[in-house]
Amino acid sequence: MSPSALLVGRFGVKVKVMISRHVDCRRSPAKEQCRQCRTWSSDPLLSQLSNCTNEDELLDLVGKNKTKLSEKHVGSAINLLWQFQMKKSDLLRNIDYIRNHSQFLTLRILAENKIESMDNEALIDILYNLLRFNVEAHDSLVGELVMEGWRRLDRLSLPSLSKFALCLYEQQIYNSPLIGHIADIVNKDLASIQDTRVLSVLMITISGVISQSFRDRLIQKAEFVLETMELIPLNHARRFVQFLRNIKLSHHPLLDKCNKVFLQNASLLDIEQLAIILGLYQSLQFNNTEFRLVAKQKLMEIMDDCSNPVSFTKLFVLLAPMAGPEVRERLIETALLMADEFDHQQALAVVECMQEINCRNSQLIQKISSLLHKYLDTYRPVELAKVTQSLVLLRAPNHNLFSKLQTLLIGCLQTSVTPEDISMLTRILSMLPSSYTTKVVATRVDAILPQCNLSDLNSIATAIIKWVRRDQSNQQDPSGLYGKLLQKANLHAFQRLQKANDLDLLLEELKYITGEWFEEMLLEETMAAFQRLMNQITWVNVLEFSSFFIKTAYFCTPLLDRIAAVTLQNINKIYYSGTYSVLLPFAVLNYDPPQSEEFFEACIGHFSSHLDSFEPHLLVLLGFAMATAEYFPENLIKSIFNVEFLAKLDTQLGILSDALNRRVRLRLMELNRAVCLECPEFQIPWFHERYCQQLQQKSNGNLRALQQQIHRLLGEILGGRNFARASVLTPYYYGIDFECILDKNKKPLPYMDQNVILADLERVHWGQDGQLMGKKGLPPGAQRIAVEFLDSKAFCKNSYHLKGEVAMKKRHLEILGYQVVQIPHFEWNSMELSSKEAWIEYLKKKIFENV
Repeated sequence: MSPSALLVGRFGVKVKVMISRHVDCRRSPAKEQCRQCRTWSSDPLLSQLSNCTNEDELLDLVGKNKTKLSEKHVGSAINLLWQFQMKKSDLLRNIDYIRNHSQFLTLRILAENKIESMDNEALIDILYNLLRFNVEAHDSLVGELVMEGWRRLDRLSLPSLSKFALCLYEQQIYNSPLIGHIADIVNKDLASIQDTRVLSVLMITISGVISQSFRDRLIQKAEFVLETMELIPLNHARRFVQFLRNIKLSHHPLLDKCNKVFLQNASLLDIEQLAIILGLYQSLQFNNTEFRLVAKQKLMEIMDDCSNPVSFTKLFVLLAPMAGPEVRERLIETALLMADEFDHQQALAVVECMQEINCRNSQLIQKISSLLHKYLDTYRPVELAKVTQSLVLLRAPNHNLFSKLQTLLIGCLQTSVTPEDISMLTRILSMLPSSYTTKVVATRVDAILPQCNLSDLNSIATAIIKWVRRDQSNQQDPSGLYGKLLQKANLHAFQRLQKANDLDLLLEELKYITGEWFEEMLLEETMAAFQRLMNQITWVNVLEFSSFFIKTAYFCTPLLDRIAAVTLQNINKIYYSGTYSVLLPFAVLNYDPPQSEEFFEACIGHFSSHLDSFEPHLLVLLGFAMATAEYFPENLIKSIFNVEFLAKLDTQLGILSDALNRRVRLRLMELNRAVCLECPEFQIPWFHERYCQQLQQKSNGNLRALQQQIHRLLGEILGGRNFARASVLTPYYYGIDFECILDKNKKPLPYMDQNVILADLERVHWGQDGQLMGKKGLPPGAQRIAVEFLDSKAFCKNSYHLKGEVAMKKRHLEILGYQVVQIPHFEWNSMELSSKEAWIEYLKKKIFENV
């Protein structure tokens, strides 16, 4: 496509006329040389412009000298006007006043008439400064400047090229032939780019049109300049991270280098910079404890200075998720006082953060709900979706608000045209309390289904299932409104999976898919597609592929073997922290691949030299995964169980989300237990007694109906209910469903008169020979039996293969002296065991014949 054709589409007919007027004009070399000879000292008017002290003085001078202004005067005047603005704070800038001033219009008219006379640098500077004054992209002057810049593209210096590219990026020109032309120049000249500002700007502006190989070269170049240059401005590093966000790639080596720049420039970090960087990190799922601690400290320091809605909203959104209870309460109290001053964007930002921190302050929920109700008509569809989701999850008690939201969302759905928007709106509509689909919604969804990707189809199908459950009349009618839509969604999903031929694209579509519809309808077909595309698994996508297995808990040995083989062959190319993602499927799914020893040893060797660089919480999760797989690298265990590391971990836990905080604390306890039981030679103390007691106090000790049934049957088999204890807590705080004791003749022993037996495992210790010893109490030859009912969560999704944690628990109970009897749900609920007599015979066989 020609430059003219592209810009006619973007800027309209007026530009086409201007293009035809200037398309054949070329600059005279003689005139160019003459212009270059003019200096500031020989140009009194240029000196007068440069001596102006404010905008009004400069604009007045422009008005008095309209006929004398050359292209240099015009460029200088526009540049000086922007310099005046830069010296002011955001609140004091008067951009609208300047843009609408009659003499600024004069400068724009003169600039348009003198475009061909401008040198390259002046041309790009004027375009750049006009955009700073919010001159619209469809303005005729902006259009002509872009056109002229395109004509001169191959003659622009790299700094001017980067500034021109940034102007295009700000006009949301991301994927045009013009950007492709710029990318081609960058590709040819990449080796000569040494300026980090030029490189970082060019990287983000061409990010939408680059190939994978070019992407990798750009990342290598960015890493090289970050390593070799001493002083890297904070904004330049931030743009490198923005580039990674644009291409949706969490490239940890580059992120780590940029993070070092941010930490080196910590004194320059203000709330604006923190908001941008933390937002980028969140989108890339990159977490760095040191930076978050610095951010938290700086935010705490400015808490008292955030007295206006703009600064306070940013503070609330950034600080509340990583603040402790006291600071969070202060933020909520201030939000209550300031809420009436929030505009629509600030109210939206606050309610999203309230959802993130699971705020339960009823006053703030009510106040923000009322505020959002007032602003509803100002929100775009995606913002309405965010409002709805947050209010639903916060359980806002406002029926009228939800009613209006439903009306607005249906209106948006009727006018939306993209599958992504329609699937999003459908999903959000289904979240509303007591909402039902309508003919309008069903028709819109039906029309868009053939264009939907798997993620969109998942959202729509999940919404339909919710509506089916609310509408009892349609549950049993496959030919009804819901049934037909679900059948079509299933059909299009199957076809999409069967036609998939690119593993990376398929992984992208599946990245955020969860839920019962996918697991029940598509999981098998997805795995079939993966096996068909198995040869496309490489070291580049193996981490993401491994993560999918963790999410689905699907047991497929050919694919797991492929993950192991690719990892083993390319272990040195995988970033050290990525070994956790690679190892986790094998630990969770309880599977040893071929060459198991070589695979695990290669991973252990790869991460062992980087233990000090791991995020504390990730090292704990890695340690637990290794323990689940029965691997206990001594350097890893000793790195975790030392006072210095645990202090660092404790500090980090204070800034993690509540959910991740709970998960890491639990995994640390479980790792501590595993090490104590399986590696006594490490002499790691058990220090989680109080933590486990707190967990026990919070747990619900009530027996489920099925447990009560088994307990009654055990009583009949053993001679009374006092022969079997339910919900038993072992040393190291394993909970088991039932416990009984058999003497050396396999005769049950009652608990009622056996206090010494109850106490014999209260304190467990290791003997000098490394054998687990307990208090004497059980009669000689007696055996403790742990009876465990295993529900579907104990097994892999598609098989009766035990998961790693269940296998580890059995291992540990046996170390504690138990004979473990497992009752799988599929055996207990089978047709063969459909009577009381059959269950009793089954339990007898399990307990007495296996001891």
